[in-house]
Amino acid sequence: MAPIAVQPNSVSARQDLTKRSIPHMLLSDGSSQSMTAAPPSILHADPATSATERFAVTGNAIVTGGTGVLGLATCHAMLEHGLSGLAIFDLEPAQSEAQTVALRERFPFRTIAVFQVDVSDAEAVARAVEEAGARLGTINHLLCFSGIVGCVDALDMSPMHWRRVIDVNTSGSFFCAQAVARHMIAKNVPGSITFTASISAHRVNYPQPQAAYNVSKAALVTLKNCLAAEWARSGIRTNTISPGYMDTILNEGEGTAAARKVWAERNPSGRLGVPSELTGAVVLLASAAGTYINGADIVVDGGGIVF
Repeated sequence: MAPIAVQPNSVSARQDLTKRSIPHMLLSDGSSQSMTAAPPSILHADPATSATERFAVTGNAIVTGGTGVLGLATCHAMLEHGLSGLAIFDLEPAQSEAQTVALRERFPFRTIAVFQVDVSDAEAVARAVEEAGARLGTINHLLCFSGIVGCVDALDMSPMHWRRVIDVNTSGSFFCAQAVARHMIAKNVPGSITFTASISAHRVNYPQPQAAYNVSKAALVTLKNCLAAEWARSGIRTNTISPGYMDTILNEGEGTAAARKVWAERNPSGRLGVPSELTGAVVLLASAAGTYINGADIVVDGGGIVF
């Protein structure tokens, strides 16, 4: 005879709730000794020097999904603005070896390392961040571009599809942020974390059904709020960018032609964005110009969100 499982006393369990202790997050006091102290002035006699330093990106960065179209454009922009070292995390980096070679040729005096990483695997992410830190010295910036999308009617969506989209887009971003934040705190260095959310986080897309993707991106907007509050005292700023429809390989082909027409016609700018148009927001958040931007979401969509 099989043993009978003993169910917990629900009354006792409810009473135990009154004994719990809730941890309180700590905020910075903003003093000159804190990790959130005001930055030094960048006003120089030479206006060009001030302009250059205002948008300078210092230190090293991890870019997940860095061999994708948007990730690669970001890698170029960050290096152009002064980034010293770069670690690219990608699930299948070998597919973009030519782009990586071109990146190294364009920036021959920068350290550029590529790691094969499944961002939905927390242990693999932790190992990769440790290896990247050992290779670069410190990690000062994290930019998350790894993501997947699938257009499926909610009635037909499989549990596997739902979980995979959430695992990569939301959980993967959190695992990377957690590992990098632990590194920054251990090294006692301030830094920036930028998640790639989407206009899908703010509205229901049309005409394609993609509930899992939309939810995964909306979750990132709330996640960055939470981390911006919790980690600010350590000098870590967490923000999101929300791109609109961008002209990438994901939107190419005759199969998406009708949808692309709808996306363009419903946008005040009358077109999709190009990858380079996203890099300004990315550089701003990582640069000296963004030191007081924390918990923000920057929409880059040509005005599409107004409808």
